[in-house]
Amino acid sequence: MAEEATVNPDGSTTFENAEGFAGDAGEDMGGDTPMMEEEAGVDPALYLVAALAVLATIVYLVKKRRAKMEEEDDDFFANLDGAKFDIRLPDEVEQYYQLKEKCEENGYIPGQTQISPEEISKNPNNPHRMLAQALMKRAMADIPLVQHIQREAPGMNKLYSQSMCSVKQWRNYQAAEAMVSAEVEEVRAEADEIEAGWSQLIWRQAMQYQGMLKAKHEQEQAALNRAKEMALKKQAEVQKVKALEDAAKAKIEAAEKAAEELLKEEERKKEASTAFNGGGMKKGFLDSKKKK
Repeated sequence: MAEEATVNPDGSTTFENAEGFAGDAGEDMGGDTPMMEEEAGVDPALYLVAALAVLATIVYLVKKRRAKMEEEDDDFFANLDGAKFDIRLPDEVEQYYQLKEKCEENGYIPGQTQISPEEISKNPNNPHRMLAQALMKRAMADIPLVQHIQREAPGMNKLYSQSMCSVKQWRNYQAAEAMVSAEVEEVRAEADEIEAGWSQLIWRQAMQYQGMLKAKHEQEQAALNRAKEMALKKQAEVQKVKALEDAAKAKIEAAEKAAEELLKEEERKKEASTAFNGGGMKKGFLDSKKKK
């Protein structure tokens, strides 16, 4: 709708709805209603990339922490048990095989040359006798390892079933158990080569001999301890007697020294008394002076 303009006498021009225009302008430019500015939009892909980066960082830290905890657990179990399953076969095993090799070089055939016990007793250097003795020493030396694995087996199986031991510790135990089991079977096989059927008795005999040697060693150790105790008591008694003798000797020396000092004191008093009574003047010295 066109607005009518009025020309004033001074030459200015006014519109009929000037007041309404001013009101509208006041509403548009007023301080109560802020002007809306168009903001630039952010790409949502940036938020997604940032979220993925944060998630990857969290996953990395969790995995690193878990690996560190597993390593600490392995170190804990390793330090807890130490070298419990770090075992090796005794030297008697190698000594037996060296002796067997020498016997075979001299014509001994394992498992084929059977000799009666009478012939073995007559010839101490008979291969059967020497190998039987060496194998018995080997079995006796193996007994501590066998007993060690037998003691540890129930506990290790229980720990592994409850996930209370590390994989490394469990593998070390399995390796030690397999080595000892193979040694037991090898000893039995060697026993049957020396004497048929001996494999059924050799470990029982080895246990008996081991017990006898252990008892003998304990008796010898007890006797040695008693001898040491008696020697210590005797030494203590000798020291006590010596201390009493030294004390008596010291008293005698002190008494003799005191008596000597008294004698010296008496002599000094006697000499002083003699000097005071004029014992040092010439006789008649005062009389001759009076006569003059």
